[in-house]
Amino acid sequence: MEKLIITVAPTGSVTIPTQTPYLPITPEDIAKETVRAAEAGAAIVHIHARDPQDGKPTTDLEVFKDIITRIKERSDIIICLTTGGAPGMDVEERLAVVTAFKPELASFNMGSVCVRGAPIAERYKDEDYKYTWEKTYLVSLNDLIQRTTWTSLARYLQVMNENETKNECGVYDVSHIYNISYFNKKGMIKPPLWMNFVFGTSMSIGASPEEVIFMKSIADREFGAGSYQWGAICAGRAAQFRVATLAIMMGGHVRVGFEDNIFLEKGVLAKSNAELVEKIVKIAKDIGREIATPDEARNILKLKGGDKVNF
Repeated sequence: MEKLIITVAPTGSVTIPTQTPYLPITPEDIAKETVRAAEAGAAIVHIHARDPQDGKPTTDLEVFKDIITRIKERSDIIICLTTGGAPGMDVEERLAVVTAFKPELASFNMGSVCVRGAPIAERYKDEDYKYTWEKTYLVSLNDLIQRTTWTSLARYLQVMNENETKNECGVYDVSHIYNISYFNKKGMIKPPLWMNFVFGTSMSIGASPEEVIFMKSIADREFGAGSYQWGAICAGRAAQFRVATLAIMMGGHVRVGFEDNIFLEKGVLAKSNAELVEKIVKIAKDIGREIATPDEARNILKLKGGDKVNF
């Protein structure tokens, strides 16, 4: 098997400060968390930005720039920028991080998705929230959709190709594999294909072993076994580590971090994203899978290199 690429997603856009006091909010804290995760074994960091004053998700390019500049100054970890943006943003607004910073990697979803925030909101009383925006934000997500059309998918790929930014395809269900296959046949996705299968969220396929194996089997049929790279993302502590272990055994890669899970074990909050990375590293080594460095991951994914970004 190829060496394991570990991605860390230190903040995300749904996890709220009330859930964990360890969620990094400021550019400095996000950079510190990223560097610690890289030292623990992460090769890629998946970046969302937060308002440094209250932790609310933001799409402010200056905040993004502050975060990624701090990271690049201290680590050679691969920086992957989200194009998720915010509900209601059009394609060009979502792609602004690509055109502005020309990152090595950028993620985008291969179909429309919805995010449920209400289940998190239901766990807390009004007086429990650390910031006033949190409950309203979480509840509002239930009525919002991140709209993705055939036109927008083509535009994502066009802009990423123009900026030599590798596309990290977010795959939430089997139809998204077929969408990748369509654009792959048109020559719009540069090899090797790089996709993250998302399991166990409110908008994705489930997180059973059968579903992990099913998604991999469909991708094998469409692209040929060994001809593409895939990673596993899963929400929640128990499911995340089960799915991650299976993915490692199957030759896939994995993502951890506070975007997807804030617990190290049942009832025990992880005090840093690095702790989650360290747990995956131990699992992988116990299985006999070596860990990829950032440069080794660059070679596996055929990235342009950190010296060719615009930050």
